[in-house]
Amino acid sequence: MGAEQIRRWESGALAHAVSDPFGQGPLPWLRGSENYFDDTGQMVPWYADETLARGGGGGPRTADDVHGQIKGFVSTGAVAPGEAIDFHITVDPPQQFSVDVYRIGHYGGDGASKITTSPRLSGIVQPAPLTADRTVSCHHWWQSWRLQIPSYWSIGAYVAVLTTVDGYRSHIPFTVRDSHPADLLLVLPDVTWQAYNLYPEDGRTGASLYHAWDEEGRLLGEEEAAVTVSFDRPYAGAGLPLHVGHAYDFIRWAERYGYDLAYAETRDLHAGRVDPSRYRGLVFPGHDEYWSVPMRRTVELARDQGTSLVFLSANTMYWQVELAASPSGAPDRLLTCRKRRGPGRAALWREIDRPEQQLLGIQYAGRVPEPHPLVVRNAGHWLWEATGAGEGDEIPGLVAGEADRYFPRTALPEHESRILLAHSPYRDGEGARRHQETSLYRAPSGAWVFASGTFAWSPALDRPGHVDARIQRATANLLDRICKRD
Repeated sequence: MGAEQIRRWESGALAHAVSDPFGQGPLPWLRGSENYFDDTGQMVPWYADETLARGGGGGPRTADDVHGQIKGFVSTGAVAPGEAIDFHITVDPPQQFSVDVYRIGHYGGDGASKITTSPRLSGIVQPAPLTADRTVSCHHWWQSWRLQIPSYWSIGAYVAVLTTVDGYRSHIPFTVRDSHPADLLLVLPDVTWQAYNLYPEDGRTGASLYHAWDEEGRLLGEEEAAVTVSFDRPYAGAGLPLHVGHAYDFIRWAERYGYDLAYAETRDLHAGRVDPSRYRGLVFPGHDEYWSVPMRRTVELARDQGTSLVFLSANTMYWQVELAASPSGAPDRLLTCRKRRGPGRAALWREIDRPEQQLLGIQYAGRVPEPHPLVVRNAGHWLWEATGAGEGDEIPGLVAGEADRYFPRTALPEHESRILLAHSPYRDGEGARRHQETSLYRAPSGAWVFASGTFAWSPALDRPGHVDARIQRATANLLDRICKRD
């Protein structure tokens, strides 16, 4: 589809689609076919019947950023049971709306469970977003609803589903966390989610760390994108982050098999709210590209003190970022990444002589335009035990989106043992032959550090159409060893 055919509010979705072949993934409580674009090029959400998305009536329709039928965000990061979370919501035209709150999990295959429903709330049209140097913020929106988290609620990943009386729907993700010990701490990549957020996708004012628009509604690239983005705004489109499905895939699978999970967000790592000694392992389930200095320091200290690390995606810890308070003083509400622009330090970790490989064991190599098989190596290793995978076997479609590999000229982390468990050839966007690798090493502390090296690992755990029993068993082998279940 040529750029001249793309309506302004669709261009951002199209631009980002190449970086995640799985999109956001089907919402677990409304699983359906993964149709992203209809025959006119209009983006269609994965959960909506196409006739409804075109305005056919009879059911919920997705709000968009041009008309802003209903959009919202929460004004804090992860919250604990007993605390309150404030919702800031705009409704156009003004009318009543309700909020259904779901918790992501297995729930007998449903994928989520409805936890509560708000009373009918009065919606207003909030002021237009404020913009300054391409930073878009809605910190001045009035509070629409305060949800007091009951002490008996389970910690986990939640989604608030906003629905207007006339049937438009949007979403707000949030996390409920606590500090109790657990086998595994699941770290949701909210910093990376916000880096990709192009709200509002209106062809005029929206901006992410990747894109912005000019005066004629043309989509601009990284050189003209925002340097700073705000957490005080909705997520673009249907209201969920671009890569959120990867985390939900892992959650559904892990809760199905009874793993003892705690939950946090990457801003909790940044702010020092995570004590890694309470956990046997930290799990990073999805695309986790943007890391601050305190985030990396916390995770390296965790490894060095014996807490294992599991990275289930690729292109992890690529850009170095800074977090700052909002204009109202709320901490960690502004995310800055200069991407080699302007004064200050270089933005790539590998450009300041701290390459990702020194933590992960491998590092980002490039995009994978079309899915390729993951080729098993060292099949006798315990990770592949009872998977049925043999040496050189190909697991279809498991190298996708983006890929990591071992860089021989880059220093490795200190280790007692190290092994590469996949070596998979693929073609890049220019047709050049490249390869992906999956890494596992054991630190001197005894901690295991696993890096899948591909976007497609988490979707293989519980994504309809992508499940692979070999990857499920290999992941269980890894987590069981970390949790001492072996």
